[in-house]
Amino acid sequence: MLKIENLTATVGEAEEAKQIINRLTLEVPAGEVHAIMGPNGAGKSTLSYVLTGRSGYEVTGGSATLNGDDILEMEPEERAAKGMFLSFQYPVEIPGVPVMTFVRTAMNSQRKLRGEEEISAPDFIKKSREIAKQLKLDAEMLKRPVNVGFSGGEKKRLEIYQMMMLEPNFLILDETDSGLDIDALKIVADGVNALRSPDRAVMVITHYQRLLDYIVPDTVHVLYRGQVIKSGDKDLALELEKNGYTGVIDAAA
Repeated sequence: MLKIENLTATVGEAEEAKQIINRLTLEVPAGEVHAIMGPNGAGKSTLSYVLTGRSGYEVTGGSATLNGDDILEMEPEERAAKGMFLSFQYPVEIPGVPVMTFVRTAMNSQRKLRGEEEISAPDFIKKSREIAKQLKLDAEMLKRPVNVGFSGGEKKRLEIYQMMMLEPNFLILDETDSGLDIDALKIVADGVNALRSPDRAVMVITHYQRLLDYIVPDTVHVLYRGQVIKSGDKDLALELEKNGYTGVIDAAA
């Protein structure tokens, strides 16, 4: 699924560029959920931005492939059409654009890039209603402008709605648990778990172990200074929650 080898990336203008990702190597096979944890400034969000093609970040070395395709040579929309999806820590507002219009446009844009037919209006509405019900989203919310006037929990549930509508192959959740109460957290986790399948993979970026109680990872990676310094099973997250990162960082020094 996703294979990263010796990836190095910087952020900022050329003369003031700061290296954030430092020869990072990581593999996330299909069918698995991998959690990325680490202290502030470790490069977790930067990794998600580099993989999805956000402007302002430059890859200076290494490679990243999705199902054998070089994603670093693709435009962001091409990566999305290949199946990449990023759930933001702070979802942006899009005034004047209704949620359902936004999502259907995104779905059809991706379908066009893949050479597929557009989804019909009846099929789109049927699917939208089913997913909205599952996520406990009010139908009126889907008629409002994207994220405008929504609470933090509503914004996160709306992103999971988009994710379930688009059905991506590789999901990146960048601190999706940030600002969620326990009920909203469970709803978001249920949506993610509903998409777990043998041909899909998930990368969960989080500071806290609590999300991993609901989206149980196959592997946990500790990121520090742009490198993976330790990997383990779900018990590693419990260890980090209990003892912090200092011991892991010192052992890797």
